[in-house]
Amino acid sequence: MTADVLSWVLLLAIAAYACGGGVDYGAGFWDLLAGGTRRGERPRRLIDHAMAPVWEVNNVWLVFVLVLMWTGFPDFFQTVFTALWLPLALAAVGMVLRGAGFALRKPTRRLAARRVYGAAFAVSSLLTPFFLGAVIGSVASGRVTPGTTASADAWANPTSVVAGLLAVGASAVLGAVFLTADARRFGADELVGYFRLRAWAAVAAVLVVGVVGLVVTADDASYVHHGLTHGWGLLLVLLSAAAGAVTAVLVAGPALGWARWSAVAAVALAVGAWGVAQRPYLVPTSLTVRDAAGASATLQWMLIVALVALVLIGPAVTVLYRLDTRGVLEPLTDEDVAK
Repeated sequence: MTADVLSWVLLLAIAAYACGGGVDYGAGFWDLLAGGTRRGERPRRLIDHAMAPVWEVNNVWLVFVLVLMWTGFPDFFQTVFTALWLPLALAAVGMVLRGAGFALRKPTRRLAARRVYGAAFAVSSLLTPFFLGAVIGSVASGRVTPGTTASADAWANPTSVVAGLLAVGASAVLGAVFLTADARRFGADELVGYFRLRAWAAVAAVLVVGVVGLVVTADDASYVHHGLTHGWGLLLVLLSAAAGAVTAVLVAGPALGWARWSAVAAVALAVGAWGVAQRPYLVPTSLTVRDAAGASATLQWMLIVALVALVLIGPAVTVLYRLDTRGVLEPLTDEDVAK
């Protein structure tokens, strides 16, 4: 029972990272597609201004996931990191370059250097969610089994590619929806319509990729496909699709604050559908939750630590986002410092 509860906590942390981190990756995705220096100046200024107070806080969930995997499910951790070290390494490099690019772009005065840092930030925001999604696709397809050695087939396969594209698409939806709301919050009315159109396009793209994914997984990841098309998994998929449709409607009206919540719900429900679809396995159909679990005493302590961490981290992150959306955490400008 302890292992089962920990596996749900692990899924919850993955969903939190997908939602919170996805917003930032989505902002970087739209930064990449904003156009040249002159054309993309205003969208990029909004992205910088909106992301600056909270842009790296979401990595706390990634650390939480890694610690929980390593301590609570060591066999699962070893299986994933042995077979999929390359996409995970590429995702990690992307995180570093993304952070460095975002942090160094704004204070750099030379235009050529700003372009380099901006490109590092934007491209990494595309590649990192793709490789993380590809890892999830590899696990869902059952190609990564205990004892599997690293190979291209483990992550360069149809299910992994679709999962990677879904991760990028979900990030694009979250980023566009949040930036639409931020544009209204900062009084950039011309950018409200700019990001609204991109939110609609991203929702449509995710819908198309999702349908393609259901077709692909029918043969390539049959166990998870069955879980996604039956029972609780199907219900969560339908709820996720409904939340996406609600987001597309809300982003067109004055209730942009609610569009944030519905977009987050759509992504969280999709992650939940994946988790439910492959129960009771961590790796279908070779490694169950209980087989991958560590020692009983370790699990008990890990559960206590994990629940305490959720109680401490969850409200803190919620308060941080709340303060940000109310404008309390807006970064200081040169004029503010000069006063």
